[in-house]
Amino acid sequence: MASDGLTLFLCGDVMLGRGVDQILPHPGDPVLHEPYVRSALTYVELAEAVSGPIPRAVPFDYVWGDALEALARADPAARIINLETSITDSTDFAPKGINYKMHPANVPVLGAAGIDCCVLANNHVLDWGEAGLLDTLRTLEQAGIALAGAGENADQAAAPAILPTGGETRVLVFACGTTSSGIPRTWAAGPSRPGVNLLRDLSAETIAGIAARVHAVRRQGDVLVASIHWGGNWGYEVPAEQIAFAHALIDRAGFDVVHGHSSHHPKAIEVHRGRPIMYGCGDFLNDYEGITGEEEYRGDLTVMYLPRLAASDGALVEFPLEVFQIRRFRLQRASRADTAWLQATLDRESRRFGARVELREANRLAVTW
Repeated sequence: MASDGLTLFLCGDVMLGRGVDQILPHPGDPVLHEPYVRSALTYVELAEAVSGPIPRAVPFDYVWGDALEALARADPAARIINLETSITDSTDFAPKGINYKMHPANVPVLGAAGIDCCVLANNHVLDWGEAGLLDTLRTLEQAGIALAGAGENADQAAAPAILPTGGETRVLVFACGTTSSGIPRTWAAGPSRPGVNLLRDLSAETIAGIAARVHAVRRQGDVLVASIHWGGNWGYEVPAEQIAFAHALIDRAGFDVVHGHSSHHPKAIEVHRGRPIMYGCGDFLNDYEGITGEEEYRGDLTVMYLPRLAASDGALVEFPLEVFQIRRFRLQRASRADTAWLQATLDRESRRFGARVELREANRLAVTW
């Protein structure tokens, strides 16, 4: 780890399929199998109805917008996202109502933001069957992007992504999901079956299994990230069993960061024994613009999480956040008023965990504890 510490970039769900895929240089087949929408182009039209025309065949960096400047300024040692999109041209859709896929030729969109690791233990990575998952694994490997949380078998799905940082320090990303996020039990990887690293439960036995995997690969100085897809899409409640599990990941398995996602809006933040816990990071990119319902949660406001960890022991030193708004399928800096709204919301939710969220400047916040 560098002498002055190490910064990570973490965010919630990055959904590059459906409408977003249609504006990229290589749009896939737009046919959908949803109850009310039959073409991915409909989501582009919905967004345009509220925000104005969206260009087509945009450069691969278009969707990241103002987030690219923020990333360059923060210069994180590792950039980690939950990729909630299958990368495939498979037509073998799972009959689950909502299916996300991005054409494999659009994978440079991830490189445009310098993404180092895609977490795949989520409820959309098998939307287009095992063929779609295998395409996703191959495409990411060919693009030189690490992955965690899914694989050709259970051992691969449970294995961490190991991210070098230019020195002796490595960032290890262990990824898993729970059925509470909508992952079907049948998607669990088996001894010879592709799938996701699906936790059986949040018990002490499960923690012990995770701790054993950590012990087998951890080296002195490694930074450990537990990335978990859990819980529903809307609402601020954090179940007691999630709190206990997050604490146990730090106390018993030795993790430095708990990176929770699945919620479509940001949820509470806690700092437990000097380690950050994000119970729900919210979406970072999606094609929901123009879709009505649940407006009170402001799912259009997204957060870049930039925890900085100490070189000596990996403890949290500072925890800045940057707030963006999705508009025309692109991240733009949130207004001062929108940033203040999110600050008040996150502060309210984080207080019961002993953390505070403060407004700093422009679209920037900071977690204090």
